[in-house]
Amino acid sequence: MPVAEASIQPLGMLNGGASMALVEIVGSMAANLVVDRSRFVCFGLDINGNHVRPAFKGQTVSATARPIHIGSTTHVWEVRVEDEQNRLLCIGRITMAVRPLEAIK
Repeated sequence: MPVAEASIQPLGMLNGGASMALVEIVGSMAANLVVDRSRFVCFGLDINGNHVRPAFKGQTVSATARPIHIGSTTHVWEVRVEDEQNRLLCIGRITMAVRPLEAIK
């Protein structure tokens, strides 16, 4: 994700909300990739994060999700947001609900 005008706060640093949006996107995608999408869907229950280093306009950040728990009704994923030098910027954790597809229609 590029750190650009739309994702910075007034001091020119990546907005924490933008980092958390990236955590949500990557964690949600990961959860939905490990279930049978013809039968189940995953969506967010809880999200939290710690911001440990700033990123500035012009940089690019990336995120990687790793499972902590893959259950039949919930998943917990750790998502690391890092800069181009693989330095940790934000560590997030997202809990996902796993529900039968027909239950949400």
